[in-house]
Amino acid sequence: MTRILPGVIAMAAIVVASNILVQYLLLDGLLTWGAFTYPFAFLVTDIMNRVYGPGPARKVIFAGFVTGIICSLIGTQIMLQGDGFTYAAVALRVAVGSATAFLIAQLVDVFVFDKLRAGVWWVAPLVSTIIGSALDTALFFTIAFSESIKVFGEAADAEISWAWDMAPFLLVGSDAPLWVTLAVADWGVKLAIALIALVPFRLIVQRLA
Repeated sequence: MTRILPGVIAMAAIVVASNILVQYLLLDGLLTWGAFTYPFAFLVTDIMNRVYGPGPARKVIFAGFVTGIICSLIGTQIMLQGDGFTYAAVALRVAVGSATAFLIAQLVDVFVFDKLRAGVWWVAPLVSTIIGSALDTALFFTIAFSESIKVFGEAADAEISWAWDMAPFLLVGSDAPLWVTLAVADWGVKLAIALIALVPFRLIVQRLA
């Protein structure tokens, strides 16, 4: 456990930072600062996987998963005021979507990375991160915001109904549900960071190895 402790700490720090920074909006709400920190969770997973193998990488993932649940539970108990309404800092659907997407996407990342680990050094981290982050985005935004998901009840849906509003796609295109625009913008950031993260991945792996 001691050898992967830095990975556990890094993953927990990324999850906590992302849960805080998601409250701060950019580009008229198109993105949040959390969108720029969260993708580095895949970097931590891939480094642990490359250096120590899939088993220890999964332990780091579960540490991040537990941290995320704790953050969500705290967030659901923090009540905010706005536009005459009282609402939780973290909506139920957002909490469930976040936890589900994180766990599934990270475990898929480990699986894909392990299948590709014998190839050229950059293929495994890049491909696994692209697939994992695409799955993360699709799962999170669908569970948290899609109008087609009806299992949470009217009260939970009301908390996120703003995401169903129609708005110009990526602020310039034809009208689309706001949550779809947010998902595509988020995926774009994840894709860019997947490429940028190859540099620290290479340097950190060489140092640890």
